[in-house]
Amino acid sequence: MSDFRTEVPVTLGELTSEPVDQSGPSGDFVYIDISSIDRETKTISDPKALTLDQAPSRAKQVLKMGDVLVSMTRPNLNAVALVPAQLDGAIGSTGFHVLRSRWLKPEFLFALVQTHDFIDAMTDVVQGALYPAVRPKDICAYSLSFETPAQQTRIVEKLEELLTDLDAGVAELKAAQKKLAQYRQSLLKAAVEGALTAEWRQQHPPAETGAQLLQRILTERRARWEAKQLAKFKQQGKTPPKDWQKKYPEPVQPDTNGLPDLPQGWVWASVDQCSLDDSAITDGPFGSNLKSSHYQASGPRVIRLQNIGDGVFVDAMAHIAESHYSELFKHAVQKDDLAIAMLGEILPRACIIPSGVAPAIVKADCARVRVNKCLMQPALLAAQLNSKPIRDAVVKFVKGIGRPRINLGHIRAIPIALCSIDEQSQLEAHLFAAQQAIDRQNEAINLSLKQSSAQRQNILRAAFSGHLVPQDHNDEPASVLLARIRAERAERDTLKTPRRSKAKEPA
Repeated sequence: MSDFRTEVPVTLGELTSEPVDQSGPSGDFVYIDISSIDRETKTISDPKALTLDQAPSRAKQVLKMGDVLVSMTRPNLNAVALVPAQLDGAIGSTGFHVLRSRWLKPEFLFALVQTHDFIDAMTDVVQGALYPAVRPKDICAYSLSFETPAQQTRIVEKLEELLTDLDAGVAELKAAQKKLAQYRQSLLKAAVEGALTAEWRQQHPPAETGAQLLQRILTERRARWEAKQLAKFKQQGKTPPKDWQKKYPEPVQPDTNGLPDLPQGWVWASVDQCSLDDSAITDGPFGSNLKSSHYQASGPRVIRLQNIGDGVFVDAMAHIAESHYSELFKHAVQKDDLAIAMLGEILPRACIIPSGVAPAIVKADCARVRVNKCLMQPALLAAQLNSKPIRDAVVKFVKGIGRPRINLGHIRAIPIALCSIDEQSQLEAHLFAAQQAIDRQNEAINLSLKQSSAQRQNILRAAFSGHLVPQDHNDEPASVLLARIRAERAERDTLKTPRRSKAKEPA
């Protein structure tokens, strides 16, 4: 095989020098930016139809079918795609480096930029911390082994044969993941609406209904506040002023418009009513109180949006100094507190703070809720906040299109279905057992997906190391073709260089 594979290093830039029109749109157009790329499937999944007036400043590159798009931002994420026929003429963002070649087949080139070797090479030359990116010249400097067009065709055909079966298996695994997510949501819905424990409820009439439980806890909450205020007056040597009890901060009532009817004995409460007291719900510090420059390698943690998964705490680290934590202590979280995302496509999104995380505070765009465990267990409150019925009820609060958000007042008013303590225990047991089974199946699926990803990379590595398909000795040697390509390019570059005219001598 070595006689037909070039030993002369060749760079991507030498083989992808076809010009890309940078004139941008001339009328209404289809725009492809980095957010249009599905990184999982490596396809253009979300092209945007825009008018000329809506054209972003980055909308410059006129694309052709067969172009390979490589995102220059965060190359480790490998946002790459092949432009299909239906998007011929679309306008691409200048955030892409567009690879167009006369000598490399589009499918061959597209497979090349998905290899770990290419991803690692780009990651190694990233510049910038807040906006890590590579430059076009970094991509063009990538070195590869040149194959003749005929050999490229054979490699692409073999890749399609092997990867088609592999991709079909991955699609089945992802479909199974989706079904598990749907099953989880159906369980949460049944829990919120009482269907999950309907049979148990018929056999176990409550000694205290949800409505009675709520009233008792709210009465106790007010009594604690009044006792605290009286102790404060006594400490200050003051006589309680007239009507001082009227200053009690009543918890927000739930907005029950459009909510389903609950089973007998259940009642709608609010997140505010389920919290420990009026100071139990807070958001993170804003503005100069907490900036990226405050972060350091160790110390108390900052709980950010990326820590709040859909019902699970994601262990992404960020730290501040102990002295800074002390200044922001009112935003602190502890074990069993709820962290709720206030910004994102899915609202609300909540998780429980596990042991070992504190000391920590919540960041802006996150809320902390300290639950009154005499009324509801944190796990059950988190399950309800992550359920579709409650998310549907919160939709009317959401503000913003590009950056959907809710505020602290919205969180306080979120409705929560409340039943007796005994029935809550049954709900929690049902959900815990079901979630464990779901987690086990997801773990098995994720393992299979990792194995499939590794197998895909093994196939790609074999393809670009000359071990996937044999060489055809009837082909022209790649080194000979490469020499001709280089000579043609050198001649073209010479013709492009304008000849400088001699200055006339003064008469």
